[in-house]
Amino acid sequence: MIRTRFAPSPTGYLHIGGARTALFSWAYARRHGGKFVLRIEDTDLERSNTQSTQAIIDGMAWLGIDYDEGPFYQMQRLERYREAAEQLLRSGDAYHCYASKNELEIMREQQRAAGLKPRYDGRWRDSKKTPPIGIKPVIRLKNPTSGNVVFNDLIKGPITVTNAELDDLVLMRADGIPTYNFGVVLDDLDMGISHVIRGDDHVNNTPRQINILMALGGSLPQYAHVPMILGTDGERLSKRHSAVSVMQYQDEGYLPEALINYLARLGWSHGNEELFSRKQLIEWFDLESINCSPARFNLEKLQWINQHYLKISNDAYLMQLVTPLLEKRGCNVINGPDLKKIVNIIKERVGTIMQLADESSYFFVYQQPSDELKTQYLGIETKALTEDLKKIFAVTKWNRQAIHDAIKVIASAHNIKLPKVAMPLRVMITGRTQTPSIDSVLELIGKEEVLKRINFQV
Repeated sequence: MIRTRFAPSPTGYLHIGGARTALFSWAYARRHGGKFVLRIEDTDLERSNTQSTQAIIDGMAWLGIDYDEGPFYQMQRLERYREAAEQLLRSGDAYHCYASKNELEIMREQQRAAGLKPRYDGRWRDSKKTPPIGIKPVIRLKNPTSGNVVFNDLIKGPITVTNAELDDLVLMRADGIPTYNFGVVLDDLDMGISHVIRGDDHVNNTPRQINILMALGGSLPQYAHVPMILGTDGERLSKRHSAVSVMQYQDEGYLPEALINYLARLGWSHGNEELFSRKQLIEWFDLESINCSPARFNLEKLQWINQHYLKISNDAYLMQLVTPLLEKRGCNVINGPDLKKIVNIIKERVGTIMQLADESSYFFVYQQPSDELKTQYLGIETKALTEDLKKIFAVTKWNRQAIHDAIKVIASAHNIKLPKVAMPLRVMITGRTQTPSIDSVLELIGKEEVLKRINFQV
């Protein structure tokens, strides 16, 4: 069975790169009827925290990336790591190293001075020396000194690394906490992970992890290293490129469906398809179609995709999302105009839920036009026009067609074109120049409120 995993460190929020890795692992498992596992790698005691763990879980939940098993926590598996380390010591595949931090730093400085690559020199590998008193040892892997590590990356292709390039890495720290490379290998082995899909910043760790796995007598999973995400300027993605928590995208009014669609297209494609549902992603996703080159994050593209999903989304669904934002703006959603109908006429004009709230708020709360708009559209010459609008609206049957006809009557009476009535009316009622058709806007605001707003300008 296909078994994939997402194994973040809880040292911060779920960012775009992590979310895409989780998505690819999830989609691959779903495509093949497999299992997707969530594992929290919380052994960085100084930086790991429960808030970050919750932020990761919340981000995945919002995106709809559900897991079948977990979350598993490494700090709850310490006994298992120690047991495996003891196994390697007994088999002769690991050894205790008593070198102090200061001793190792001096060693590295000497290597740099000699123009060599800094690396552990194996001084305790086959040492017969008596262990120093008072120093707790680390446990190091006895890495093979000859031969090659060869594996076929499902994205990058065949990769070969000579064992001579690898030193004896630490498996267990002196405090009994496993290093990343040891913990991840044992977790993948114990959890039966068949496919390790992760960012290509881990590709250099893979040969080391394969050697650990071989020493443990495990079978290799298949590896797929996904290229990194760059900003539009070709630099590594950072906060200035909008590389923020995925939950910030929720706060800014993006739909999870849109972000999922966009993340999937960051480095993966299915023909020329730009827009596709979650169901289609599962049906189409394969590792062979992941691009070997870095993807580029483009906020404008995400906004375009989000706008598409807003247009096709169910009005009731959008109403649920926009209601709390309107209530924060002081809008009485329960006793006000029909929000579902408002959403229907506004959603094609906006790019985010936040904008949907902004563009819907004037239906509930009167927003006085600015002095600039008053000067431009509500001068002394519109006084008579305003009085006539108030009179005709007072006797108008309140539906869109009747409102439209009333505006036409006023335009005819003043011998002006329809927009010359509609624009001043729009400004005095909504406080803005851009809205959906003014007759549909007035219908939803309601006769009583419209007349009240006109009176503010008379």
